[in-house]
Parts: sequence; structure tokens; C-alpha cells
Amino acid sequence: MADFLLAIDQGTTSTRAIVFDAALKPVAVAQQEFRQIYPAPGHVEHDPEEIWSSVVATVRAALAKAGAAARDVAAIGITNQRETTVVWDRASGRPIHNAIVWQDRRTADACAALRQAGHEPMIAERTGLLLDPYFSATKIAWLLDHVEGARETTRAGRLAFGTIDTFLLWRLTGGKVHATDATNAARTLLLDIRSGQWDGELCELFGVPQTLLPKVCDSAGDFGATDLFGGAISILGIAGDQQAATVGQGCFKPGMMKSTYGTGCFALLNTGEAPVQSRNRLLTTIAYQLDGRRTYALEGAIFIAGAAVQWLRDALKVIGTAPDVNALAEKADPQEQVYLVPAFVGLGAPWWDAQARGALFGLTRKAGVAEIARAALEAVGYQTRDLLDAMRADWPAAGDMVLRVDGGMTASDVTMQFLADILDAPVDRPTVMETTALGAAYLAGLKAGVCPDLAGFAARWQCERRFTPRMDAQTRARKWAGWQDAVRRTRTSGG
Repeated sequence: MADFLLAIDQGTTSTRAIVFDAALKPVAVAQQEFRQIYPAPGHVEHDPEEIWSSVVATVRAALAKAGAAARDVAAIGITNQRETTVVWDRASGRPIHNAIVWQDRRTADACAALRQAGHEPMIAERTGLLLDPYFSATKIAWLLDHVEGARETTRAGRLAFGTIDTFLLWRLTGGKVHATDATNAARTLLLDIRSGQWDGELCELFGVPQTLLPKVCDSAGDFGATDLFGGAISILGIAGDQQAATVGQGCFKPGMMKSTYGTGCFALLNTGEAPVQSRNRLLTTIAYQLDGRRTYALEGAIFIAGAAVQWLRDALKVIGTAPDVNALAEKADPQEQVYLVPAFVGLGAPWWDAQARGALFGLTRKAGVAEIARAALEAVGYQTRDLLDAMRADWPAAGDMVLRVDGGMTASDVTMQFLADILDAPVDRPTVMETTALGAAYLAGLKAGVCPDLAGFAARWQCERRFTPRMDAQTRARKWAGWQDAVRRTRTSGG
């Protein structure tokens, strides 16, 4: 019996491959960063070939570290940055253009035109999403309209679209499998989330031929096999990164919530077998699909979380490495109250203001880099509270909850304590921090028959540390009022 499960975790700024043992403990990790390409203001791209190279390199490195051969791996699970869009030639496998990243805002005008034409209510009802450049459909249309000959080549059936999972699956299987799972398909603006099928009317509205689209499958299913790593390995699990983290956190019961803090921040609240239509501009999405049955979630997306720390490091150069932000923030004068609204690529939920841009408020002569560093960390907590308040308004059953957190920023005790303080709620950090990769590995292992059922997996979840609120109510109210004022001013200044 194969002893290992392999997770490919293809993120926004880096790719990781993680080998898990039969008890779902990580035994080997390999990671590789790749370029972020900014061809114009508000445009963000990746080179799909660099992503592919990073996947191959990290898988080989992780297997070598684990001392594992292909025959030792029961299955591969893939998790990926969602919405990022690739179109490629079916014959050569070569992309026709760089991938357009989820953060990219180039299609804001196209979204605004569709909104002004009155299409958003129908789109929201069918897809659970809002008209925003974040999602894949307008990115696909942009590629077809701006790459010479792409429309004609599409009509000839020669091109294929995929989010990153689909592109990797195509490459891993040598072009044999063009498929995705329901969680990724639900992020395109082209899927009817109630039927789980591509919607022809939406495809026509966005100008996306259905011939481009992959087959939609369960999150734990047979996605073929790869023989690129010394032998055949089955690919049995796929989920978008935030849904994979939801699985990895064991959030299988309605009312359970997780929030992932990476480049951005994404909170998902399990709402069960019926989709909940948001009245507060949250997203209704598919949390996972197993045996043809969909479990739904409310989702709030914050575009900038850890990326604000990268901004301090790379643009302002006030820290040398990301973890340095904690010591710097702790030097901040508590009497100073600086707010950073990190709308570098617009504001996500619940505002969805694509034109807003980042801003600092509350600066005095005494305020310096320490106060700005603290503001960058506190922005994560404020934005999470925006999401949590909206979720509670949409689904009162959410009530009082414990938030399960994961992602790189959760290593910061400073950030997690402020999060508990401003939410006035407990925050649980798990023992296994690699929850996104863990979720992908579990889905693959579930299909392979080497992992327990959902209840058995959830029972294994362990808390490494619980952060409980320490802030007094008066301070919380004052700081929250300041944040709300800062967001209002940012939105006004951003148009």
C-alpha cells in the first residue's frame, strides 16, 4: 500500500509541494517563488511556464526529501490560486498570453458596462458572484479580444481555458484531461451554482464560447494520472485554495468558519446544502462537491493582507524580511492611531470598489514607520470584522462563532491577538498550519480510500493556540469607528 499523499499548492506568489504521510502529517516540503508581472497600473500577470516549472521542480524536490518514489504515493491533490486565467493552444499546450491574475483590474470597465446594462442581479442569482474584474469570465473575454487571432482560433476549437488547476492538470496528464472541480468552476461567473453546470446564457453574455471550458467534476474524483515523476500517480483531488483550506480546517458543519491570511484574506462560512443569497455583497460559493452533492458557503474576499507586509518590505523598505514587521509594530506608540486602508488593487468585500486605492490616515508629526507597520497588521483585523459583520447579517445562524485561521500571517501573534480583540471573538490557530495543502491531500486520500470520512477527519483537528479578546469595549469601539471613517474617505477619494 502506498504510504504518502502529495499536495501541489500553487499559490499567488509561490508554489509548494508537500508530502503527507498516512496520518496526514507533513513530512517534506519544497517551495519556489516566481515572478509577479505588472505590465500597467492595476494589471497583474504570471508566466504560466514559470508556474509549470515551479510545480515540476517542487514536486521532485519534495519527493526526494521524503525519500519517496512514485509507487509510494497513493494520490496527488491539487489546490490553486483561484480565478487566475490561462488560455492555451490544445495542440502545442502553449499559453497564448501570460496568465491574468485574480488581482488584475483591467476589465473594470467591462464589468461596469454590464452592471449599467442591468445584468448584475441575474448574474448574482445564478453564480452567487458579483460583477467584478476579480472573476475569470471578463479575463477570458479580454484574452480572446486582445490576442491576435484568438477569436478565430477559438471558433476552430483549438484553444482551451482553465484556471491554474486545469492548466496544471492538462500538463500533468500530457493533454489527456481538460477538467476542473466545482469549487474552481464556481469562480468564473459562468457556472450555475445550483445545477453545477456551465450556463449557456452567461457564456453568451460574456462572449466566452463553451468549447473553451473544461469538464466540471467533484472535488474528490478521478482526474487521470501523471507519469512525470518516475511512474504513474493518480490525481484524485482538486479544490481552489480557499475551499481546500475550508476542508483542511474540518469546517464540514453549517456555521463553521475559517479565514486564510496569505497574499489576501478569504473567509468562508459553511451554510450547508442550500446556497444563501447575500444581501451584503458577500459571495455565495461552493465549499466542496462530493459524490455530486454540493455544500455551499458565504465568502468574503479581502484582496490585500500579507501583501501589505510585502509592500512594507519591497516598496517602503522599512523591514528586511516579512517577520520583522512584528517587532517593528510593537514599537508603535499606542497613543498614535494610524489607519492603512490597503486598497492597492481596489477594495473587496463587502465594498467591491474597483477604483479605490490605498491610503494612510491619522498621520501626525510623531507617527513613523512603526505606526505604519502596526496599521498594516491591524488592517487585517478590521477587514475581517467587515466580513464577519456582513456574514452575521446575511445568515443570523452564524451567531457567536470561533474563527479558525490559517495562512502565513497567522504566525504573527501580534496580528492574531488584534484580530481576536477587534472581533471580540476567539481565534483558533491549528497545529497543522498547512491547511490548504492538507485539504487537497485529504480530498485525494478520500477518493483513494486511504483517509477517513469527513467526521473522522474533522475529529483529528487540533488547536495549537487560542487567542481570546483582551481589548476593552471602549477602545474597540473607538478604533472601529476610526476604521469605518478611513474606509469612507478612501472610497470617496477613489471615486
